Amino acid sequence: MVNEDRTPRVVVGIDGSDNGQAALEWAAAEAARRGVPLRIVHALGMPLIVSAYGGPARFEPTEEIQGQATEVLQDAVAHVAKGWPDVRTETVTALEEAPLALLRQSRQHDLLVVGTRGMGTVKSMFVGSVSIRVAAQAPCPVVVVPSHGGRPATTGLKRIVVGVDGSRNGRRALGLAVALTAETEGELVVVHSWEVPYPYDPVAMTAAGYQPQEDLFEKQSEELVAELLAEAIDEQRDDVNIDVTVVRTQNGPVNAILEAAEGADAIVVGSRGRGTVRGLLLGSVSQGVLHHSKVPVVVLPRHADED
Repeated sequence: MVNEDRTPRVVVGIDGSDNGQAALEWAAAEAARRGVPLRIVHALGMPLIVSAYGGPARFEPTEEIQGQATEVLQDAVAHVAKGWPDVRTETVTALEEAPLALLRQSRQHDLLVVGTRGMGTVKSMFVGSVSIRVAAQAPCPVVVVPSHGGRPATTGLKRIVVGVDGSRNGRRALGLAVALTAETEGELVVVHSWEVPYPYDPVAMTAAGYQPQEDLFEKQSEELVAELLAEAIDEQRDDVNIDVTVVRTQNGPVNAILEAAEGADAIVVGSRGRGTVRGLLLGSVSQGVLHHSKVPVVVLPRHADED
C-alpha cells in the first residue's frame, strides 16, 4: 500500500485574491495533466503564543475567521470542479503563516504552486514574501504564477525556457527543464549569455591579426551548451522527444531569458537557498526573472532534486 504522504500531489496556496486565483487555475490544469490530486492550502497566520508552562501554540481562529476560510476553500473547490472535473481535491486550513504552512504541506515529489503576491518591492526580498521564502526552501519544485486579472498567462508546458551558465545550479535547472519538456514532447529554449571584456581596442586587435573575442566566446558558448544538453538528456530514463532551440547572446542573463520567454509557457530557474536568512534570497538572476516574468516561473530549490 502506498503511503499517502508520499503520493505525489500538486499543492497550491490560496488566499482569496486574484494572485491566489491565478495560482489555483495553473495548479488545477497541471494536476489534471499529471493525473494527481490537488491539495489546496489556505493559511490563517494566527498569532503564536509562548507560555512559560508549555510549548508554543497558536490562537484558535474565531468562528468568523473559520467561516471565511471555509468559504474561500469551498469556492476554490467549486472552481476546480467546474473547469477540471476529473481532478480530485483536498483542502487544508492551516493556522500557520502561509510560507510555513505550504512548506509543511509539501513533499519531495510534489509540485508547489504559489502566486506572486508581495513581490515587486524591496520588502519582498526578505522573509515576509511567500513566494521568495517558499521558492528558496521547498523540498520540491515551486511554480510562481503571475496574475493577469486573476488568470495565469498560460497553463501549458509546451514551450519552456531555461538559462544555463555551466554552474551546478544551472545544470540542475536544465535537467528539470528537459524533464518537464519531455513530459509534453514540447520545445525547450536554452539561453546562454555572456559579456565580452574589452581591455583593448577591438578594431585594432582584429587588424593586428587577433581573433575577435566575439568569435571565441561564441565557439565556447556553442561547445558548453552542447555539452550541457547532452548531459541533461542522457540523465533521462526514457527516450527524450523534444525540440531544442538554443539562444546565445551578449545580452544580460535576465533580459536574455525574459526576451526568449516571449510567447513561452514557463521559465525554469534554480535556487541557491541554504535555509538561512541569507539563503532565502534566490540569486540575482532568479530574482530578476521572478520580478519581471509575465509567465509562470518554475524554481528548483537547492535540495528538491536530491533523493
